[in-house]
Amino acid sequence: MSADPATTGLPGQLPRIRSALDELVSFRQSEPIRSPEGHYFPLAANESPHEPLPAVVRAIHEAALGVNRYPDNACADLISEISARLAVPEDDIAVGCGSVGVAQMLLEAVAEPGAEVLYAWRSFEAYPILTRLAGATPVEVALKDGTHDLDAMAEAITDRTRLVFVCNPNNPTGTVLHRPELEAFLDRVPADCLVVVDEAYREYVRDDGVPDGLTLRPGRPNVVVLRTFSKAYGLAGLRVGFAVGHPAVADALRKACPPFSVNGVAQAAAIAALREQDAMTARVESTVKERERVHHTLAGQGWHTTPSSANFLWLDLGDGTGDFAGHCASAGVALRPFAGEGVRVSIGSPAENDAFLAAAASFRRTRG
Repeated sequence: MSADPATTGLPGQLPRIRSALDELVSFRQSEPIRSPEGHYFPLAANESPHEPLPAVVRAIHEAALGVNRYPDNACADLISEISARLAVPEDDIAVGCGSVGVAQMLLEAVAEPGAEVLYAWRSFEAYPILTRLAGATPVEVALKDGTHDLDAMAEAITDRTRLVFVCNPNNPTGTVLHRPELEAFLDRVPADCLVVVDEAYREYVRDDGVPDGLTLRPGRPNVVVLRTFSKAYGLAGLRVGFAVGHPAVADALRKACPPFSVNGVAQAAAIAALREQDAMTARVESTVKERERVHHTLAGQGWHTTPSSANFLWLDLGDGTGDFAGHCASAGVALRPFAGEGVRVSIGSPAENDAFLAAAASFRRTRG
């Protein structure tokens, strides 16, 4: 039987792809770069510089023996552990493949063509990507003095707004919102519009004025808090994140979750990490101390750096961003540059941070 000419592909013809993807640029990891001496200092991805804790490694080894079986799709043991650690009901928790995966689940649950998703800009790079993939329209509100302009964001909400991202601390600037301004903003958001408080860097906050997002939830069913195991818990390579929200929202998230998206090794590692709070806290404290050391050293070199509550620093370099990032790359220091705006510098080990500081100082000496 001959093929129908009307359905036969023409030479060179490609499958039809969604037009929304025409406006997207694929997320790109920073590629490993090395100095002429062969050195590489990875300070681009906001990872923990510490190797997994021994208890976590043991849990990974044990779980690896069962990878021939599907993982628990409900993540029941992990959710139980999170519930006990945070003192929130299990029905309020949904787990996904990193906080990015949970954010995508949220958008799948509430966004649709014609809907709007609102966020500050610049903020987390995944927000516009995930919004367009969900078929929604992104609405970006410019930062004010490097932080969220909550008044402008509230004014930008329309009857089409389905979800608002609030990144606190903000990625990539490291700036924070305090309780009074955040609560005032939440009180202006319509009850049927979801507000996602993205707290990927919560463990690094040392400013007492910054609220724990979980304390914003009582009386606000439209508030959801995102957390991750990728940063402070050092599990970036295993991809585990979770949301805490109203039971109806958590239930919708579970429906939007691809089956078996959080693998068994990742679940076991996250449970073990939660049980090692003292060790995790000590590691985070060492990163916070390094953050302050790097910040003060840069200030001493004459750089203007935004005070940060995360595990990275932001340098507002404008048109000099490319030259600075290229200079650091020549020394084997990988940063996250944003063309025409600035660079985000992750806080790594003392040796990695020293390599960055040396590169920053030499750039200052040679180019001012």
